[in-house]
Amino acid sequence: MGTDHSIEKPIILFDGVCNLCNSSVQFIIKRDKKEQFLFASLQSDYAKEQLPDELSDSKALQSIVLKEKDTIKTKSTAALNIARHLSGLWPILYVFIIIPKFLRDWVYDLIAKNRYKWFGKKDQCMIPSPELKSRFID
Repeated sequence: MGTDHSIEKPIILFDGVCNLCNSSVQFIIKRDKKEQFLFASLQSDYAKEQLPDELSDSKALQSIVLKEKDTIKTKSTAALNIARHLSGLWPILYVFIIIPKFLRDWVYDLIAKNRYKWFGKKDQCMIPSPELKSRFID
């Protein structure tokens, strides 16, 4: 496990073997100038222990999960809430929260369903560099 975190920071859980998901994590890290987020793969022990059963099965790998204190957001709602906290113009994307969730999630699900085909897949979860290790929970 990375360092012992006071889990006050929001935690982004992602599919650790998905190239698109790993690229998204790298994207977030570069724009998370205040280091607000911690990260864990959905395949990790942390995810198995902390997420409700319906989010820790294989279908959950179709979604990014944002865990903030006692709330859990998934799919497009998680992505838009993450964007809201990034540097640059990315918080503007939060305006799309006004689009009904079923429409946002339909687009999200289309990408998630095809992500391995379009972006590829790794054999194992991403291993963070030593300087980023403290931001990851095993």
